[in-house]
Amino acid sequence: MKAMILAAGLGTRLKPFTDHHPKALAMVNGKSLLERNIVYLQQFGIDEVIVNVHHFADQIINTISANNGWGSVVTISDETKAVLETGGGLQKAAWYFKGDTDFVLMNADILTNMDLGNMIKAHQQNKPLATLAVSERDSSRYLLFNNAMQLVGWRNNSTGEEKGPVLRANDRVGIQSMAFSGIHVISATIFSAIKREGKFSMIDVYLDACENDAVQGFNHTGAILLDVGKPESLEKAATLFN
Repeated sequence: MKAMILAAGLGTRLKPFTDHHPKALAMVNGKSLLERNIVYLQQFGIDEVIVNVHHFADQIINTISANNGWGSVVTISDETKAVLETGGGLQKAAWYFKGDTDFVLMNADILTNMDLGNMIKAHQQNKPLATLAVSERDSSRYLLFNNAMQLVGWRNNSTGEEKGPVLRANDRVGIQSMAFSGIHVISATIFSAIKREGKFSMIDVYLDACENDAVQGFNHTGAILLDVGKPESLEKAATLFN
């Protein structure tokens, strides 16, 4: 199985570090977020990775080269002309997954000890379009799932905005709100399900598709999951990850 690590973001929440560096190279106890996630994937037998780059792209490319991909075969997807977000970035890298059945997609700015192997196993058993890592934690935005943990919508708690089939539901009994953790296991059939072009989010792809194709949630509540997007979260990460 292969994976894509999303490392093209501007990292505005991580200023002033990201005024001079990409957020994927932010350090936690002497190791960059990118290195940590490449090594994390290796624990589950994934050593072929494509990384998209935009902000200070050369720093990421040079660091990967200088470290021989930390033991993985790393390919670059160049987004220096424009950031394409999660969906557009994946669509640009579709060629990399040609001939594959499933693959992993994850953000560069998260750190976790979640058992990805169990998530992959659940995906392969249930065979949905995608399986999304989620947990019960505070967030301003939530994915909404039915009793079978199938995606039915999205909600922004700050604004009250909602998207997805849940808008047409008369009965909301059993709807669960879960925070998304930035890790996906995706069937390669996703590329025929993507109807959008340019810059777009994978969440919108899933909301487009979930009425006809199962998009499953994988509840990893209890595992460590840290969004390392702010200076204070980097400090916290240093206490949780050696």
